[in-house]
Amino acid sequence: MEIDAPTTAAPADVHQGLHGERGALRGEHPDRARNPVIKAVGLGRLEFVKPDLDRAERFARDFGFVVHDRTPDLLTLRGTFAAEPCLVVRRGRTARFAGPVFLAESVADVHRLARWAGANVLPLDGGHAVRLTDPSGIPVRVAAGLDRPAALAERAPLELNSGTAPTRVNAVQRPPRAPAPVQRLGHVVLETTKFRRALSWYQEALGLIVSDFLYLDALRDRGPTMAFLRCDLGPVPADHHTLAMHLGPRVGYVHSAYQVTDLDAVAAGGQYLADRGYRRVWGVGRHVQGSQIFDYWRDPDRMMVEHYADGDVFDASVEPGWTPMSASGLAQWGPPVSRDFLGGTPGPGMVATLLGALGDGTNEIDRDTLKALAKAMAA
Repeated sequence: MEIDAPTTAAPADVHQGLHGERGALRGEHPDRARNPVIKAVGLGRLEFVKPDLDRAERFARDFGFVVHDRTPDLLTLRGTFAAEPCLVVRRGRTARFAGPVFLAESVADVHRLARWAGANVLPLDGGHAVRLTDPSGIPVRVAAGLDRPAALAERAPLELNSGTAPTRVNAVQRPPRAPAPVQRLGHVVLETTKFRRALSWYQEALGLIVSDFLYLDALRDRGPTMAFLRCDLGPVPADHHTLAMHLGPRVGYVHSAYQVTDLDAVAAGGQYLADRGYRRVWGVGRHVQGSQIFDYWRDPDRMMVEHYADGDVFDASVEPGWTPMSASGLAQWGPPVSRDFLGGTPGPGMVATLLGALGDGTNEIDRDTLKALAKAMAA
């Protein structure tokens, strides 16, 4: 894999004040591949398996999704934007994440990726897709030409009075306590025991570029342990991260995030979920990396999902930030990060996972890594 630093000149440092004391080290992992196979243009959808589709649909409606299609064995959900349905849930014995579907710019790109991977191109929802597996073992599909339903009606962002020249006169604000209409899928976060290999793979195969690196202060010389990756759309702004990955003892899904209209939608939608007995994980607050206003919840299958608004967008000229990983560094404001968000209280299952990760000589987990991760999450 050929990887190198960006060749375009960066604008003013958008990460000013966030860099660690040492920044990037000599020979550090680069933020992008020099010649990626393709450049993905978005995250199309996420796929899950769940045992109770009726229960999954009730939560989806309460969270703010629109049901696009429903059969006894399939639930397809969408947002209000003109975009591919963003969630596909199939009936199965146990709840699990079945992988992301990224979007290629063209069917030709799908075929190019298939040739690179030695895989077959198959039809998918009016288009074509190739199925790959990342170095962590997570299934990844890349598609183009998928059916895209038209946009749905939704309210405009609320007009806010501020400063000395109010614009909302003789009018009140009464946002309803109701499901926050999901506009679109924003990003997915994955945990991996093989962070460096997985990061290089997404950079080379899909052309993703890094907006921010996080590292463990105690193990700085080992390189980054988390990356927030965005699509490389050249001069067109892209979400700060479409995919985020971090090193850890487990492999798989951490959470996914869905854009809503504004802060009031986040807050009122969260109150609606609370009124119905769902479990808030953490929120409401504003992140550091990505700047999103966030609110995290558990669905009935304990999958973590996020409402967010007002996220950062970068074009391809922005170079990555380098910041120490810490629990306190996850938010600019909001309640303290919860133990649930950080992985929950250790139990027998977690102990078995840790021992399994330590016993696997092919990954990047050792005792020093686990100690440093625990220290960072307690900071």
